[in-house]
Amino acid sequence: MENYLILNTLNYPILSLLLIVPAVGALVAMFLRGETLLKFWGLAVTLVTALISLPLWTRFDQTTAKYQFVELRHWFPALDLDFVVGVDGISVLLVLLTTLVMPLCVLCSWTYIKTRWKEFIIVTLLMETAMLGVFVSLNTVLFWIFWEGMLVPMYLIIAIWGGARKDYASIKFFLYTFCGSIFLLVAIVSMYIKTGTFFIPDLMAHDFGFSYQVWIFLACALGFAIKMPMFPFHTWLPAAHVEAPVAGSVILASILLKMGGYGFLRFCLPMAPAATVYFVPLLLVMSLISIVVGGYLALGQSDIKKLIAYSSVGHMGFVTLGIFLLNDAGIKGAMLQMINHGVTTGALFILIGIIYERTHSREIADNSKLGMFMPIYVTFLGIFSLSSLAFPGTNSFVGEFLVLFGAFDKYPLVGAVSILGAILAAAYMLRLMQKMVWDDSDGHAHHGDDHGDGHGDEGGHTLFDCNVREFVQLAFLTVFVFWIGLHPTPLLDMMDSSIAHLLHQIEAGSVMPEAVHHGESHALLNNAGTWIKNLF
Repeated sequence: MENYLILNTLNYPILSLLLIVPAVGALVAMFLRGETLLKFWGLAVTLVTALISLPLWTRFDQTTAKYQFVELRHWFPALDLDFVVGVDGISVLLVLLTTLVMPLCVLCSWTYIKTRWKEFIIVTLLMETAMLGVFVSLNTVLFWIFWEGMLVPMYLIIAIWGGARKDYASIKFFLYTFCGSIFLLVAIVSMYIKTGTFFIPDLMAHDFGFSYQVWIFLACALGFAIKMPMFPFHTWLPAAHVEAPVAGSVILASILLKMGGYGFLRFCLPMAPAATVYFVPLLLVMSLISIVVGGYLALGQSDIKKLIAYSSVGHMGFVTLGIFLLNDAGIKGAMLQMINHGVTTGALFILIGIIYERTHSREIADNSKLGMFMPIYVTFLGIFSLSSLAFPGTNSFVGEFLVLFGAFDKYPLVGAVSILGAILAAAYMLRLMQKMVWDDSDGHAHHGDDHGDGHGDEGGHTLFDCNVREFVQLAFLTVFVFWIGLHPTPLLDMMDSSIAHLLHQIEAGSVMPEAVHHGESHALLNNAGTWIKNLF
């Protein structure tokens, strides 16, 4: 075990604190009274958690692929089940993304959420603990507990504070993701029976037979594909996004969707490398369909929130495309796109919440010609819209460029098809900007109507510009748009060793051609993947 780990050299258990502080904050919130006090308490707890996480950036050793800041405590020795947490160059960036986004979720709910603030703060803080637990767990059982633990708080956020169809959206979200989790649990139990360990690095190093890898890959990949979500498992996402409150949409877009990509990198690729190589053509086709279909559906939306929701399907298609290119540029681009999507799409959902509070409508036609009334707002809208379409100089350009470079380097046809996604992104984001900032075909005739679900500002529909609280949120995220866009090297350096080690694991474990040659996989798969391989 010590071959994979660097024990925590800090004077305090940083990862345990990241899990405990939000959970304790939720417990304390149960005894607090008053909406204002609860708002500031939630903000304070999330800010403290963010501050605690900063040494993960400043003290991280970029030269090693080992897991760092590791904490190991015996849990159930009879089952060789330990509480073990740590981060490497892949998970550390997602931990930092989570801790930096969560204070914004409290701020963007400041006036949007009207009722039951105590319950909202409790479930939001519990959600943070669960999400961080997924990224730091080095034990499959611990991973699965946190993975499942996210479902209940997210379900409650949609079901209690959501829109008119919140019951439908919350139940659909829960059922989709829960069904995928069952297959993941089966894979975890099966691997324990096979190896006698729940320790993730040991499972990565174990040499499973090809036929066994196939079933492990399919079981895990289904759960992760639903979470991403990949086509054709994407239908829960638009409903969940549209009906969720702003904070719920930000959590979904910025963090929850990334767990699917993280699962592929942590489970499927290193634990089933031969099966991964075998299924690469299928996953590339699914990724390309996600990119094109997501962009095409986004182009036809009149609801701003639904447009951004469908755009997420396309953007996450680029993530899975980069992952299953199985080369350095592709996986680094996928990792950067996960971070970039968290920043950009999270900001876009905050912008949607801001305008919805003023006009009580998310229809593009009801929010036109904002450039005359809200110059600060439309400036931020322009920045994040350009980032979303991967304009040079913004963060998304770097990640998308690396994915496309990796695609053209390995499969030129895949790269050519994926270009359609970039074109569609430019089309629907520029259309959105043109209609919201300049177009006055419908004017503001509808601003006096309440088309919303009760979350809007009851004091009228005056189009006042961003206030200080809103400006701080958007300015904070704008820093990352240009910092990553103009200087991505620090992030690439942090993930470099871990991705190089992952690629080495895949190369060393890719015995698929020999297994196929001996006929074992043909009996299981009935040549299902052969024709797909010939495409590329």
